[in-house]
Amino acid sequence: MDKSKKRYYHHKRKKPFNKDPQTGKTGESIDEKSNQTQEKQPNRRILNPNQKISVVIPLYNEEESLQELTDSLKRTLESLNCNYEVFYIDDGSTDNSYNKIKDINRKDNNFHCIKLRRNYGKSAALAKGFKAARGNIVITMDADLQDDPAEIPELIKVLNSGYDLVSGWKKVRYDPFIKRQTSKIFNYFTSKLSGIRLHDFNCGLKAYKRDVIKSIRIYGEMHRYIPALAHLSGFKVTEKPVKHHARKYGVTKFGASRFVNGFLDLLTVSFTNKYMKRPLHFFGSMGILISIAGFLISLYLIFLKFLEGKPLSDRPLFLVGIFMMVVGIQFLSLGLIAEMITKSNISDEDILVEETI
Repeated sequence: MDKSKKRYYHHKRKKPFNKDPQTGKTGESIDEKSNQTQEKQPNRRILNPNQKISVVIPLYNEEESLQELTDSLKRTLESLNCNYEVFYIDDGSTDNSYNKIKDINRKDNNFHCIKLRRNYGKSAALAKGFKAARGNIVITMDADLQDDPAEIPELIKVLNSGYDLVSGWKKVRYDPFIKRQTSKIFNYFTSKLSGIRLHDFNCGLKAYKRDVIKSIRIYGEMHRYIPALAHLSGFKVTEKPVKHHARKYGVTKFGASRFVNGFLDLLTVSFTNKYMKRPLHFFGSMGILISIAGFLISLYLIFLKFLEGKPLSDRPLFLVGIFMMVVGIQFLSLGLIAEMITKSNISDEDILVEETI
């Protein structure tokens, strides 16, 4: 008797099935159907309510890849079931890129274009796109089809887990050998000077919260250092491995001059973010160290003069010591002048407030 009851109640606890009201046939269980629905719509829970996505894509002479990129973006963004906008920033293209984008816009007004009068560079193009973007989340990527739009949902998922910027990491790269090696050197020095460890600062595929793009200023070729600038401004930055594809159309825009310019911009980022409000700490420290070194050299030679009777006139090292003391004093004076200029132009506009209650 007890066993039959157990079997009876066990039977009653089985998961209910959907029954067709017309045919009376049973189908999948509710739980099974729910799981299948979730599998079919995996991206709908990635975004928080009321989040809008803006995609900013700088480009220069990429007419062959634009339609394919647009189709791929459209599939990915529509799968997220959200409001979105895409800004192509035509950085002075000399091919038919702008006309291609006009055709795309006529078919779908979610895709827009900002055409610059000449080629200003990637940083200027991104700055214009950031200014136009109205989304809570901003995605940047290149237009050469090497960045995969299918990575966008995962970047957003990481972003919404508590970060302000998620940078793509091209773990497997399909770039020329020289570009890969120079990139490794660049990433190493950038990590050391900025204080944040990333494998790929210059990956075009990134996800930002709106506060980041509205707070940082990029110019020249500073687009390479956006994660470093964000980190130095107090934002939470991380990276995520992303797929990288071989270039399908056109040629790379990478040149040797970009490596040299990039290193100079790295010094600019490091200096302006660490010492902009306290230049005396930089110039003064250098001046004091150089002056002390010069003083010790001169003191050593003076001791030799009195102890061993060696003349100073024929000692080039004595001139080096005097020169170092003079240069050190000049550095210290330069730091004091820079400090006075800073204090006369001090402003709290670049002091970022995260939250007020």
